[in-house]
Amino acid sequence: MHTLHINDTISGPGYDIVVAEGCDKLPEFISALDLSESKALIVTDSNVEKLYLREVQTVLKGSFKKLCSFSIPAGEKNKNLDKVRDILRILIVEKFERRDIIIALGGGVIGDMAGFASAVYLRGIRFIQLPTTLLSDTDSSVGGKTGVDLDSYKNMVGAFHQPSLVYINASFLKSLPKREFASGMAEIIKHGLIKDDSYYEWLINHFNQINDQEPEVLTEMIQRSVAIKAAVVEEDPTEKGVRAILNFGHTIGHAIEKYMEFKLLHGECVALGIIAASFISYERGYLNTEEFYEIRDMLLPFNLPLSLDEGVDTKEILKITKLDKKMDSGRIRFILLKKIGEAVIDTTVTDEELLRGINKLKDN
Repeated sequence: MHTLHINDTISGPGYDIVVAEGCDKLPEFISALDLSESKALIVTDSNVEKLYLREVQTVLKGSFKKLCSFSIPAGEKNKNLDKVRDILRILIVEKFERRDIIIALGGGVIGDMAGFASAVYLRGIRFIQLPTTLLSDTDSSVGGKTGVDLDSYKNMVGAFHQPSLVYINASFLKSLPKREFASGMAEIIKHGLIKDDSYYEWLINHFNQINDQEPEVLTEMIQRSVAIKAAVVEEDPTEKGVRAILNFGHTIGHAIEKYMEFKLLHGECVALGIIAASFISYERGYLNTEEFYEIRDMLLPFNLPLSLDEGVDTKEILKITKLDKKMDSGRIRFILLKKIGEAVIDTTVTDEELLRGINKLKDN
């Protein structure tokens, strides 16, 4: 078991991020939050409910005055205000008070939705992240970004609301479909590219063990990625500055995700966004030819896509990038690689550069 404490400079003392094999230590960490006289609502989805809800309920028996659960149909299409309203209704019916808590049991969709519900209910109650996917383990569960999509626009409605605990049970990954595992790898590779070149090289050198999900290697990978994300979040909790580098690959990635009507997974779109952003970095002279092609080609062993279909309308994807929530005075706060392991925020990337980056995805 590994524990990392992240300081929360906004709302309180911070919170622990625990990486463990199994849920047996979860009650111990919940006990430290003084919740024995509180009610708890586990929010999960229809897939995770079948796999892990009963196990978590059993482990948490006796940790709260009352333990309820609520399941949402699985899938990004259900990440909307209507489903958040359903969560809020349950909280009202069960007479939840500010001392009570929500537990998000699931991937990034559930974590974002349950976190957002906890942010707005009674102007804010506590919540716990209990992630079940590689992507939510290493990215979305850490940092307090919560929200929902609006009319298929990604995360347009949300709030910064830090969890009280993140408990990562690596054994949950045993049931994760291979495509979902690969999706999580895109965010992990991103962590190395933006902040730690030695970690990026470690990922490349261990891709066989990672794909085989060797427990020790998997645990080290999760710990290192979480540490990178936590360090950036601590420095800039509400994304006023450096935290924006975590969006490397996301501006174009989110645009592809919307253009494809969410037929591709989030991490698959981020991988394509990484290639496009790396190409723009190469054109700017920050990366050399070998570095760019290594970044692109090393996504393949992790089972991530390298290209878009020939018929894709790249100009339409460019138009969608203009709807990105990270716009700053009409300009995109685009993330480039100054070098491998060092990202920079740039507001001077032109439409022509963006289009060349997107078009590069049709050359592979």
